[in-house]
Amino acid sequence: MKKLLLAVLMIALISLAACGNDNDAEGSSSESEDTYKVGATQIVEHPSLDAAYQGFKDALADAGLEVEYNFQSAQNDQNNVKPISDGFVADDVDLIFANSTPSALGALQATSDIPIVFTSVTDAVDAGLVPSMDEAGENITGVVDLHPDQIEATVEFISTYFEGAAIGMVYNAGEQNSVNQVESVKEAADAYGLKVVERTVANSAEVQQAATTLVEEVDVFYIITDNTVVSALDSVVGVANDQDIPLIVGEPDSLAGGGFATFGIDYHTIGYRTGEMAAEILTGEKTPNEIPAEYPPEIQLFLNKQAAEEQGIEWNTDWDDMAQFID
Repeated sequence: MKKLLLAVLMIALISLAACGNDNDAEGSSSESEDTYKVGATQIVEHPSLDAAYQGFKDALADAGLEVEYNFQSAQNDQNNVKPISDGFVADDVDLIFANSTPSALGALQATSDIPIVFTSVTDAVDAGLVPSMDEAGENITGVVDLHPDQIEATVEFISTYFEGAAIGMVYNAGEQNSVNQVESVKEAADAYGLKVVERTVANSAEVQQAATTLVEEVDVFYIITDNTVVSALDSVVGVANDQDIPLIVGEPDSLAGGGFATFGIDYHTIGYRTGEMAAEILTGEKTPNEIPAEYPPEIQLFLNKQAAEEQGIEWNTDWDDMAQFID
């Protein structure tokens, strides 16, 4: 009898243990289902792109989502771009965050199934990411980093306060977003009767030499949101300061790096908005093609007074009421 009772007790204990194990497995499965895998990539690490990535993560955190990030930088090497996205596809991530034009193109080439959201892209339509700014692609959408009025406003500022200036531009012709911007600058400059003098570079090591060769030909530098040049901006700042050439830049982070003026956007803001899109996609509220691509909400004139002094710029009192100031 005692042996029978002992056997029954052991069977009961085994059954309870099995139930407990089943519950643990369900809890683990549930936890796994609530954690999203996001592959995040950008062409290079510099302040603007980093701010956009932080904004993206902040938006998903504010949405209450548990996210496991796999971040990969292409180290400013185009050859690394597609393999990174191919790796995300192999890992079966739930979404790809592509932070720059090359990164977005690499992601789109790698998958037509995994949702992609982009930002820090200058012209999403010309790059072939979306059909128009009123609609998304089948599995891709996002927020561009160039306001439609930004280049026009910048060239008008140069024409007004540096009358007749020849504009020097350094950019990587291998970055499609840069080529598009330079063409827009030349078109706007032509309307104001200004000349544009260009130098192209293949990598950041060539930036200083390119800027130096422009010194005798230009009155103002205008550095757009070119990833190669921005990652070596201190080289241009050094030339601008040494030669008393005003340095106009494409966004506020470059202003903080030593530029004088920009009609810029907040990269954290566009990253955050992209994160909000991602949250809707991950939770199943919307698919990417139900979220049209977007422009940044607004631009603002920012000036760096210290840079103005170092570049020998005579201060215009009009600027006191027009601009926000960054040190």
